[in-house]
Amino acid sequence: MNLTQRISEDLKSAMKSGDQLLLNTVRSIRAQLIEFSKREGAPELTPDDEVAILLSAAKKRKEAIEIYEKAGRNDLADVEKRELDIISSYLPKQMSREEAEEFIAKIIAQVGATSAKDFGKVMPLAMKELKGKIDGRTVQELVRAKLGE
Repeated sequence: MNLTQRISEDLKSAMKSGDQLLLNTVRSIRAQLIEFSKREGAPELTPDDEVAILLSAAKKRKEAIEIYEKAGRNDLADVEKRELDIISSYLPKQMSREEAEEFIAKIIAQVGATSAKDFGKVMPLAMKELKGKIDGRTVQELVRAKLGE
């Protein structure tokens, strides 16, 4: 079952259960998927596109959580956290920081990177392999730390 089918099924069950937060979150994801697929000249929606859409939605929720917490609006931050949990359930299994460190160390060894000047060589390869599995900001931090920046 692909993501679009899973979203449709979850939308039906959310309607039946009456869970408004789940319903609204699933609807927003579905709307983003539909919007992407209807763009002029857009090819068939690929799994990578689906992950990119979900990552974008998750990133927006994370940013909103930070803003609400800084403003002391924990009630709104809690809603965003619950939405983030729902969105995260559709994303691929997330990689731990330790696993990412090991993976980045392998890439650095393959490329032969030795200093911070090699950041531009390592980062694209790391993101290509780790996209959707771990936050991009975390990957950047790990690469910088490994290269001694």
